[in-house]
Amino acid sequence: MALRNHKLWRSMMTLEGFTRYSRSYSSKPTVDSKKLRSTILKRINDRAKYYPVKGMVPVANEVLMARTFLIRGVSTLFEIFPVWACKYSLRLSPFSLLRLNLRHCPEVYIGEKGHLIRSCGGFRHHARNQPHEWIKGSLKDILVPVEAFHLGSMFQNVVKHNERFDFERVSAVVELCLQAGADPTSESLSSSNLNSNPVENAILGAETLSPHDLTTIAGGTLRAWETLRSGVKKLLLVYPVKVCKHCSEVHVGLSGHKARLCGVFRYESWRGAHFWKKAEVDDLVPPKVVWSRRPQDPPVLVDEGRNFYGHAPAVVDLSTKAGVIAPSNYFCMMKVHGLPPPTP
Repeated sequence: MALRNHKLWRSMMTLEGFTRYSRSYSSKPTVDSKKLRSTILKRINDRAKYYPVKGMVPVANEVLMARTFLIRGVSTLFEIFPVWACKYSLRLSPFSLLRLNLRHCPEVYIGEKGHLIRSCGGFRHHARNQPHEWIKGSLKDILVPVEAFHLGSMFQNVVKHNERFDFERVSAVVELCLQAGADPTSESLSSSNLNSNPVENAILGAETLSPHDLTTIAGGTLRAWETLRSGVKKLLLVYPVKVCKHCSEVHVGLSGHKARLCGVFRYESWRGAHFWKKAEVDDLVPPKVVWSRRPQDPPVLVDEGRNFYGHAPAVVDLSTKAGVIAPSNYFCMMKVHGLPPPTP
C-alpha cells in the first residue's frame, strides 16, 4: 500500500512539474497580421537603398576591364593560331537554338589541323561517334556568348512572356556588372562585342608581332581570364543570378523571368517555362573545354589515343600555344605529365 502511494505521489509531482514548465500554445495569433504585412512590405521596398554594395563596385569595374582585355587578347591570338569548329555547330545564337529546339555539335579545336577523334554527334544527334567536318572557327567559339535581359534595376517587376521583346539582350556578365554599380558609360561596354569580327578587336599588325610580344599578350590574356572568373565569383556571392536547369538561360535578378522559351519538354515545343536555380561561374563564363595537345602527343590527335589526351579551357589552350605556362590548377585536366598514347 505504501509503495502504491509512493508511485501515485511521484506521478502527481511529475504531472505538476510538466504543467508548471510547459508552454501554453494558442491557435489565436499574438501579432496583428495586418501590421506585420505592412512592416514586411516596407522592408522589401527599402532594400533597394542597400544596393549596389559600395564595396563591390571596384570588383564590377575590374571585371568589365578584364572582359575588354580578354576579348582583345583572344582576338589577337585568333589571328595567329588557327581555330577550327565542327561543321554541325550551327551558326546560330544560343537564343535561336533554344527557340528552334535544335541540337548541335559544340566541338572546337585549336591547331594547324583539326583532330581525328570520332566524337561528333551530327545534326540533331542523328549520328554518334563520327569524325568531325572542320570549318574556320569564330570568336564566339572560344568565348561563348551568354546573354540576359537588360533590366533598369534589380528590383523591377518580373519580365512577363508578352514583354520579352521590350527588353534588350546584353551579355550576362555586363548586366551583372551594371547591377553591381559599374559605370554604364565605360568604354569597356562598347568595345567588347563578341558578335563583331575578331579583326576589329585585335591589335593592329598581329601577324608581325615578335614571339616575345606574342607571349606577353598571351600572358595578359590568361590573367584577364582568371581575373574575369574570380571577379564574377565574388559578384555571385552578393547579387542573385538564376540559370535554367534545362536550357542554360541566364537571368540576372532576384527571380527568373516568365518568358516561356525553354524547350526541355517535347510537348511544350519552345514555349516551355524555365526551371530556375542558382547560377555558378561556369554558367556566366563557360570555359569551353577543348582537346589539348601535349609535346608527347602526335601532330594530329587520333581516336585510338583519346583516353590519353588532356583537356583545357579554350582560352588556356590558346595562351599556352603562344608560350605561356598554364596555371598549376589546370595540370590535372591537361594531363601534363601523363603517358603518351600508344603508337600504331
